[in-house]
Amino acid sequence: MEVVEKEKKKYITSEELKGHNKEGDLWISIQGKVYNVSDWVKEHPGGDVPISNLAGQDVTDAFIAYHPGTAWSHLDKFFTGYHLSDFKVSEVSKDYRKLASEFSKLGLFDTKGHVTSCTLASVAVMFLIVMYGVLRCTSVWAHLGSGMLLGLLWMQSAYVGHDSGHYVVMTSNGFNKVAQILSGNCLTGISIAWWKWTHNAHHIACNSLDHDPDLQHMPVFAVSSRFFNSITSHFYGRKLEFDFIARFLICYQHFTFYPVMCVARVNLYLQTILLLFSRRKVQDRALNIMGILVFWTWFPLLVSFLPNWPERVMFVLASFAVCSIQHIQFCLNHFAANVYVGLPSGNDWFEKQTSGTLDISCSSSMDWFFGGLQFQLEHHLFPRLPRCQLRNISPLVSDLCKKHNLPYRSLSFWEANQWTIRTLRTAALQARDLTNPAPKNLLWEAVNTHG
Repeated sequence: MEVVEKEKKKYITSEELKGHNKEGDLWISIQGKVYNVSDWVKEHPGGDVPISNLAGQDVTDAFIAYHPGTAWSHLDKFFTGYHLSDFKVSEVSKDYRKLASEFSKLGLFDTKGHVTSCTLASVAVMFLIVMYGVLRCTSVWAHLGSGMLLGLLWMQSAYVGHDSGHYVVMTSNGFNKVAQILSGNCLTGISIAWWKWTHNAHHIACNSLDHDPDLQHMPVFAVSSRFFNSITSHFYGRKLEFDFIARFLICYQHFTFYPVMCVARVNLYLQTILLLFSRRKVQDRALNIMGILVFWTWFPLLVSFLPNWPERVMFVLASFAVCSIQHIQFCLNHFAANVYVGLPSGNDWFEKQTSGTLDISCSSSMDWFFGGLQFQLEHHLFPRLPRCQLRNISPLVSDLCKKHNLPYRSLSFWEANQWTIRTLRTAALQARDLTNPAPKNLLWEAVNTHG
């Protein structure tokens, strides 16, 4: 009977599946079953970029990482009738899927604790203190402290937005969307729609120089000499030119890194506006625009209540400077890790995440400050896992990395900064070789593997 059933199945090879990776012809495989998601890509909650990047290959690990168990029931309507004839599962993937299954059985994906409620409560308290400091206090020190506290408020609010974008932190999807718009658009001025667009692409193509937008900071920063070949960003759809201006800025990037991070929010505001008013399809565009308008109403109004322009500038710069710690943290997690060029591969999900990610080691008392994202590898492997669970699963992830001889790098905040600056300096020194704009040679690239 089993032989008869097997004969009835239709098969294609992985090589044939690779041919279905163009717009309008997007096929994927999950556990060896082939699905046509060409039309669904337009409705995909995670956007079109993750599917486009992984189309034409088996994406089981990425699907498990990003989707709850209920998502499996929706796959049948996309089934092509084909199975992969040469479907294989690596030992690493077997262990990864087993670990994900165990976490699910233990209810870790559903046990969120009271992190979100406590964080939102702390954000509300900080906001009231900032308002009091600006409106009721006359001391310049009180105004400076209020600006710094606003930066901390933005950090904590961004963590809520991040969490709510990965999993439902509230009691329903509707309230979860409210949390996203409130914590992202209204309080920080950064659109949750923009964040989802770039962040999902980052997770899927972690540290791909031409597909991961979180590494594409030309002409200001370049973490690898491969950028000197003016590679094309497939995310933004344009060439990242290594011209005279880029060479000049990159030559000094290890000195300008921290100053630039202090004003990095300006770029995020700009990117938000460019996306929301572009022709690109944006989910909940009107809601996102309304949230941004809320921010650009209360923030300038609050600043205007300060007595003079020097204090207003001081207040804004202080808030930006404190919040820059968060921007720096995001860079520390990836800038000094390994990079590659090209599309991500669906069958080496675990390997790619370990290769392109660094953890920041700290005491449990600092978990609130880092928002759980110091466990960056754990978060990348299990993005739906609530942040309160990340420290608990860290030893299991470390053991799995050791078992398969994969890197598990957990550095102190100071060490991570050293690694990042070293990576930027390496690229800066190479950029100073004005006689040869391309990477010096293969030996250089082999020696400087970080970034």
